[in-house]
This record gives sequence, structure tokens and C-alpha cells, in this order.
Amino acid sequence: MPPPPPTPRDPSVPDGGRPTAPRPGGRRRAGDRAHGAPGGHRPTGEPARHRAPQAPAPRRPPLAEDGVTRTPPSPADGAPDGTETGPIPHPGHPGGWGDCPGQADLGAVTGSPAPPAGARTRGHHDGHGHGHGHGHGHGHGHGAASPAGRRVRNLLVALLVPCALATLAGVVLLWPGPTPTPEIPPTRQVHGTVTAVQVADCSPGSGDRRCTGVTVALSDGPRAGRDLVQLVPTEPSTPRFAVDDPVTLSWSGADPDDAGSYQLVDFQRGAPLGWLAAAFALAVVVLGRLRGFAALVGLVLSFVILLWFVLPAILSGGSPLAVAVTGACLIMFVVLYLTHGFSARTSCAVLGTLASLALIGVLGYLFTVTSRLTGLDDTTATLIGTLGPGVPVDPRGLVLAGLVIGALGALDDVTVTQASAVWELGAANPGMSVRELFAAGMRIGRDHVASAVNTLVLAYAGAALPLLLLFTVAAGGVGQVLTSQDVATEIVRTLVGSIGLVAAVPVTTGLAALVVGRR
Repeated sequence: MPPPPPTPRDPSVPDGGRPTAPRPGGRRRAGDRAHGAPGGHRPTGEPARHRAPQAPAPRRPPLAEDGVTRTPPSPADGAPDGTETGPIPHPGHPGGWGDCPGQADLGAVTGSPAPPAGARTRGHHDGHGHGHGHGHGHGHGHGAASPAGRRVRNLLVALLVPCALATLAGVVLLWPGPTPTPEIPPTRQVHGTVTAVQVADCSPGSGDRRCTGVTVALSDGPRAGRDLVQLVPTEPSTPRFAVDDPVTLSWSGADPDDAGSYQLVDFQRGAPLGWLAAAFALAVVVLGRLRGFAALVGLVLSFVILLWFVLPAILSGGSPLAVAVTGACLIMFVVLYLTHGFSARTSCAVLGTLASLALIGVLGYLFTVTSRLTGLDDTTATLIGTLGPGVPVDPRGLVLAGLVIGALGALDDVTVTQASAVWELGAANPGMSVRELFAAGMRIGRDHVASAVNTLVLAYAGAALPLLLLFTVAAGGVGQVLTSQDVATEIVRTLVGSIGLVAAVPVTTGLAALVVGRR
């Protein structure tokens, strides 16, 4: 049988119209096969579908319909209209460009450029929740940090439960007894409004004109509804009163009709302070919403603990340092868990605060003793004189108690911020190790400590500004000012509190990194 005649060559194409070989991986270009042709070889006599030699046209963006991506044909593709191309893998992805078997040289075989990095594939998923869109690569979406594992939770519980039980035991043991009766009977406050102000003699008939006669209409007390005239010396240390000023007077309890049993002492400030508190609460709730409201409730509970436990327990003869540490721990447990919720993140902040409070208490006691701080300032001396010798008061202990309670607010800020920072770092990059989380958290903590210490120093300096001015004028030099009783007390408070803040950063960051890294 004679061989078949040779296939006519087509001079318009480079290969002369010869059948093309199957593509690697079993995939063929749509133009390389005809309908019903087995094996992908073009039957003899059918015109070849080959691209003319020209620069490849850029691939159009994929169109996603019903979860299947199709590439619209272009004149340069040489594919019939509606022909579906094979899956376009992702570069750098398992099974991506150059990684999938049978797809390594897809661009070279087809003569088309590699697909864009953001092209979506059909039936190709990485199992990590990657999302794809037009002109966008795959990205990771992260929600809230996953809860801590059982071993981590057990560790936190093992550390927190003894501390909570010790706090409750301290509250029971130090619970205040009967409030002592002061030796000097307290004065009663009455209120009124200034109706007239005029210059007057300090003594009748002296003609010195160095006093101011203030007429007050009393609104409560035993002389409510009647006027009372008070003489106030005209001196730089006395306030200036004007008509319609709301004022407060102290009544000794003696004859209510005797003007000498009253003394004009201060202004009434209830209304402006109430408006300021309302503005503060509104700002916190508007910004913090439910969490801001919880913070306000925690603030109220803090004052309740101070007024119903800490102050009465100290007045009942309890150790000021022990009462302050117990009260601070109770405030910390109540406020932090109420405001931030019961979570491993909050527990790390609580543990960091507890460790720092213990350090502050130890250092405060050590340096108040070695510095021989007595705590006998004017306010403490007035308190001791009012209570009398029958009520023992430890002035040095009051210094320590104020140091612990004053540092608690700044400690809460630092520990909560550090724990939250580590949690967010872990959520942003779940692959970070414990060491990496700790290093990143410490970089944040250094900036936070620098600002927090500066804030603490300026807060103490601002509170003691008149005292600093007084000693600057009266003392002989800077050394005498810094080592004086009142200024040295503020220095010890500032430095010990700052050391506690510094220690809170690595402790809290380390705990949070351990919990987040081992979830």
C-alpha cells in the first residue's frame, strides 16, 4: 500500500502546519485539538491554530463567576471564544507557578506571560483562609486572640488563687473596728450666701480699717434664714469674698446665737465639681462605651473600698502599710476584672501589678527607715492633735500607705497596656516565639516606662509645688532643700514608685509572652 500523500505545508505559520506534540502534564492549548480528535492530535487536513509571531498581549484580569475563574479570550491567545483555560497557580504558593507538576513551563509553552500574583485559581486553596480579589494577593485575616490553653490557665489559676485568698484573709483580719472618738470635738459645717461686703475695723473703734465685714445669709444650721456678720482680716493669706458667693462656715457647737461660735472658712464648690464629674463621666462613656462605663463603676468601687475599709482600718489602729497593701490588692482585683473582663490577658496584668506592689512595699519600708523619714508634716501633726493620745497613729506608716495607693493607678496603666500589646503582637503574627514576643513587648514597654516615670515625677512635683517654692526661698541651697523632711518624703515616693513601674514592664511582658507563645 503506498504511503499517504504529504500534508500540504502552510507558509503563513512557522512550523508549516504540522501537528503539535501534546503539552507537558497532559494539558493542551484549545487550538491544538479539534472536537472528537483523540489524543489531542489535529486530524490530517484540518487547518492549524497557531499564534502568529508577535509580542504576547497582557492577560486580562480574571472574571470570577460561580466560584470558577475564566480568562476571557483575546485575539493574541489563539483560543476559541469561551474556551476555559487551566488553573493558574499562585506564585510562591504550594502548587504555584513553577511548583505544580505539569505546569512548570506553562508560560513558555503557551507563549503567554505569567499570570499576575493576584489572579484567582479554581479549586486551589491553601487551607489558611486566604482571600483573593482583583489585583490583590492573598492576605491573612485575624480575629480576637485565641483563648489560653488548659495548662496556661491552670498555671494562672495556681498563681492567682493564693493571692486572692491572702487578700480576702487580710480584709477579714484588718476589718475596722469601732471608730475612735476624737479628743477635740469636730466642728459642724453650715452653709450660706454672702449678701454684703464692706471694709471694717478689726476692733470696734480702732479705726485701723484692716478687716472686711462679710454678711452671710445662712441656709442651714441652727440659724437658718438669718444673717450673720463675720470679720475677716485683709491679708494676702485670706480669701476675698464678694456678694452672692456661696460659702461654708464652721460651727463649734456653742451658742448658735453667738457670732463668735462661727468661722467663715471656705467656698462651696459642689456645683462646679458636679458638672466637671458629669463631663468626665460623659467623655469616658462616649469614648469607651460599655468598657468606659465599667471603668466608672470600678472607680466608684475604689472610693468605696478606700472610705469603708482603708481609712477606718487605719483609724482603728491597723498597720497603715498592711492596710494599704491589702486595700490596693482588693481594688486591683475588683477594678481590673470588672473593667477588662475575666481573661488570661487581665490575669497577666493582675500578676504583674501584684509583683510590683510587693516590690514597692519592700523598697518603701527600707528607704523610709534608712532615710529616717518621720512623716510628721503639718497635716499629720494636725491629725494626731485632733485624735488625741488615745488613738495611736503611725506617721511613717502613713507615708508608706500613701506611696502604695498612689502608685497603684500608674501600675494598672502600665501592666494592662503591656499585656494588651503582647496580645496584639501575637494576634498580628501568630508565628512569633516567646522570645520574640518578649523582645517586641519590651520595645513598647521602654517607651511606656519613660513617659510613665516622667508623669509620676511631674505629678508629685506639681502637688508639692508650694512646698518646693517655700524651701527654695528659705533654705540655703539645693542640697538642703532636697534632704529636708517634706521634700525627701516626696523624693522617696517618686523614686520607689518609679522603680515599681520599671519592674512591672518585664514581669508583665514576660508573663504575657509566655501565655501567648504557648497557647
